[in-house]
Amino acid sequence: MTDVNVSPDEKITPDTVWVEEVHFIDQIPRSILMLFVFVVFVGLWQIATVFDLVSSIVLPTPGETFSDMLFVGKNLMTGDYMLPALWITTKEVIYGFALAMFLGFSLGILVGETRFGERAIMPYLVALDTMPKVAFAPLFIAWLGFGIESKVALAAFIATFPIVVGTAAGLHAADENSRMLFKTMGASRLQTLFKMKLPMGLPQIFTGLKIGAVGVMAGAITAEFLGGGKGFGELIRVAASQLNTPRVFSLIFYLSILGLGLYALVTFAQRKIVFWQRDTVGGRSDG
Repeated sequence: MTDVNVSPDEKITPDTVWVEEVHFIDQIPRSILMLFVFVVFVGLWQIATVFDLVSSIVLPTPGETFSDMLFVGKNLMTGDYMLPALWITTKEVIYGFALAMFLGFSLGILVGETRFGERAIMPYLVALDTMPKVAFAPLFIAWLGFGIESKVALAAFIATFPIVVGTAAGLHAADENSRMLFKTMGASRLQTLFKMKLPMGLPQIFTGLKIGAVGVMAGAITAEFLGGGKGFGELIRVAASQLNTPRVFSLIFYLSILGLGLYALVTFAQRKIVFWQRDTVGGRSDG
């Protein structure tokens, strides 16, 4: 029986409404949080050097490091010898990532679309990924020489597997109803792949691309350490051999900018292509 004494507003209001509590961290702008972490990090670094908790040979002071970062930045801006070195490393990273994307997509489709790839190829890829990839550097140098080719090969080698996994997982992301719909409409295998599976799997594919973008830098620098060359990795090796730790920190800082740039480029492409999905961190949108 309807309660005639209850107002319409009270009728549509549920007795209990569950409202997600907003954590106080989420109320603080990200830039403020990042600045806080940076200040704490530099403060601890300064304390460690002032009280000689770590040898100055191993860990320079923040002032020495920032001064050298300015020197390296000026060197790059004026086009001195560090700029060609940075360009060589940049080419290794770009070529390595492009090669990793080609191999990753090809192998990912082979693994995700065929039983042969899933049962016969994937176990070998997993076995390769579990191996210490740095140990392959001498082999790539022996096969391809001390030029840029061996650096590109190792960078691609490290970045390929995440793209394979992301692509293969993305191809299995389509729900059963969509599969049945395409099958009922008589879509061919290629039509199903390019019009349903790949579009629906783009979020997983971009996740693999972002992991690969992080790994490709490590591959290029590792190859320069072991195989010489004229890139930033070689400059870091020389600075480390001279115990010039401020220079090592400075070069690593500028390399991190290069790596962040590649990661940001992939994230930008994801936001434009997979526009219906926002990138999330900890389950919350960071957009």
